[in-house]
Amino acid sequence: MALPLCCALLLTTAACGGDDGAGANASANPSASPAPSGSAERQKLAKTRFVANAGLAAGATYQWIVKPYRAGTFKKGADGRTFALVKAGLAGAFAYNRLKAAAENAKGDPLLSKAVTPLTAGIDSLKDLGTKFRKGEVGEGDVGAFESVINSVKEAGRSAGAEVKDQVPSTSQLGG
Repeated sequence: MALPLCCALLLTTAACGGDDGAGANASANPSASPAPSGSAERQKLAKTRFVANAGLAAGATYQWIVKPYRAGTFKKGADGRTFALVKAGLAGAFAYNRLKAAAENAKGDPLLSKAVTPLTAGIDSLKDLGTKFRKGEVGEGDVGAFESVINSVKEAGRSAGAEVKDQVPSTSQLGG
């Protein structure tokens, strides 16, 4: 109880502090946002975001594309095929979005950027596969393309010191 009270008092005291003109500058520039203080911190945040985004893409791909495909759920006449294809389509679009974000995050770290930049063409090739899954026009090559790009991104992260682990997103995260 004492710690939150002290923090609240400090924050209100700081807010009522002297007028050195900083408040005027902050209100005049509403687009100013807090930024990491040094390049080392920016690089760390870039790696952290890269790992989170790539991990979500990898988890979605494995959980809702690779596993159902290997189980035969995408074959005509399979139980739950339509639902599995819709989820695979959402997972494909989600994975593509997270991979694009991961590639963007990688630009904040020189080593990670060098490792991921060659993979952007592979990531871009996945753009329309989500729609293909939803329509049921999926084949071995499509599943293999997702798996290959995910594995390449994971390996690029590993080589740059940013280990990517699969993180399965919730179904609500897939929908937006």
